[in-house]
Amino acid sequence: METPFTAEQFSETFRIYNQAVWPMQIVLYLLSFTAVYFAFKPTPKSGKMISGLLTFFWLWMGVVYHLIYFTAINKAAYLFGAVFIFQAMLFLAFGVFQSKLSFAFRSDGYGITGIILIVFALIIYPVLGYSFGHGYPYSPTFGLPCPTTIFTFGLLLLCEKRCPLGILVIPFVWSIIGFTAAFHFGFVEDIGLFLAGAITCILVIMRNRKLAKMQVSL
Repeated sequence: METPFTAEQFSETFRIYNQAVWPMQIVLYLLSFTAVYFAFKPTPKSGKMISGLLTFFWLWMGVVYHLIYFTAINKAAYLFGAVFIFQAMLFLAFGVFQSKLSFAFRSDGYGITGIILIVFALIIYPVLGYSFGHGYPYSPTFGLPCPTTIFTFGLLLLCEKRCPLGILVIPFVWSIIGFTAAFHFGFVEDIGLFLAGAITCILVIMRNRKLAKMQVSL
């Protein structure tokens, strides 16, 4: 795959971003823990809360990473930024305004897989990155597209209601684009991004069909 930038430029972008936004990485981690907490301890407003946090994460990736930093080495980042902002608006519309997204952990295959993806995004991903030689600040920290997209997939597997499939399109497409580009530069940990996208889409479709059948039988 041809890319308009080198591996060194790619890693340098992470360094510039990480050092410029510090300590925002800690804030983003705390916000992710907040989302997970509300999935385990749901309240009448937790669906809107988690959807609001997902809206913020995707806005952050679109505006801060893509538009401010990634555009310096890749002009396609202007398009990526716009698409990520649009995804943020989908979470805002479906989850906050229309309340079509509610989250709660259940100890079934969907919930367990969702938690595995969340743990992978927050803990295993950076550990793997370090072991492959991508130590901070030359690493994609949480709040950057690859780990945050995996985290998003994990949360979507915790949805209680039928998940609007339209909300999966951009994360899934990014799981292919991000994996292909990052893996090209030796970010082997991003194999998890592609696998997370494929597994989540399959499971969400299966769960939607199951819930639809349950509603018909009622």
